[in-house]
Amino acid sequence: MDALAGLLEGPRASGAFVLRIVLDPPWSIRVQDGSPLCLAVMLSGEASIEPDHGEPVRLRPGDVAIVRGPDPYVMSDDAAIAPQVIVHPGQRCVTPDGVDLRERMALGVRTWGSDPDGSVQLLLGVYEEVGAVGQRLLDVLPPVLVVADDTWDSTLIPVLAGEVTRQGPAQSVVLDRLLDLLLISVLRVWFDRPETQAPAWYQAHTHPVAGEALRLFHEAPANHWTLERVAAEVGVSRATLAECFRSAVGTPPMTYLTEWRMALAADLLRQSDATLNVVARQVGYGSGFALSSAFKRVYGVSPQEHRSAVPAR
Repeated sequence: MDALAGLLEGPRASGAFVLRIVLDPPWSIRVQDGSPLCLAVMLSGEASIEPDHGEPVRLRPGDVAIVRGPDPYVMSDDAAIAPQVIVHPGQRCVTPDGVDLRERMALGVRTWGSDPDGSVQLLLGVYEEVGAVGQRLLDVLPPVLVVADDTWDSTLIPVLAGEVTRQGPAQSVVLDRLLDLLLISVLRVWFDRPETQAPAWYQAHTHPVAGEALRLFHEAPANHWTLERVAAEVGVSRATLAECFRSAVGTPPMTYLTEWRMALAADLLRQSDATLNVVARQVGYGSGFALSSAFKRVYGVSPQEHRSAVPAR
């Protein structure tokens, strides 16, 4: 498992909110749902996405945008139009003066909008949680990134468009996995652009020394890794490993491993009822006490406090 694969294990859809939106101009929607990640696919027509903190972007047919939350943003056909719809947490849609629009704009299975034959059609996939592992990925993304239709070729878009309005057994699982695949595809295309300032951990995955060490950390975080053991597995000296890793990734190898283990532990604590000792063994610590000490150094709270806290939205 490379570093990107490991980080993409974080924002996996599970019961994600997937919707087909059909509109006729003029339209403007302010999204302030607090979600950490949204994927928008333009099927027909055009739209602008303007984050509260960031530059506006224009979407054309076939373009895909990733919007990093939780900050609000406005989607519209014209940035000069005042929002007509406000989207709140739980995907609750109301007018600016608070009138509920759930029934008024429902157009069928996972379809919402002002006109079933509208000239503007887009798909929206909203990840409501990404966890600590996924946050490490989101932290390196701009508020909005766009992969234009003419810069890549994805067969996933028509498949997702065809599945979003279907009903059937395990349909939500089908949509979750399609959304995940599309997200991964878009991120790989974006990271590989020459003009993209890809994060060090992504660039390092092709490095013969640092890339191999990253693979070991992500593939087997529970192993009892030491600098000497990692160096032996990679086939270099400890000094060479330390120098190459710091140069390529930006942190010492054992510091990176600690941060990775803590992110995994943070998600395991929230996603399961496993005891602290069990979580500790899963991420490479001999006891719950050892994990607790390391966890508090990194996050500033105890594992129990983290587990009981309500995730930020």
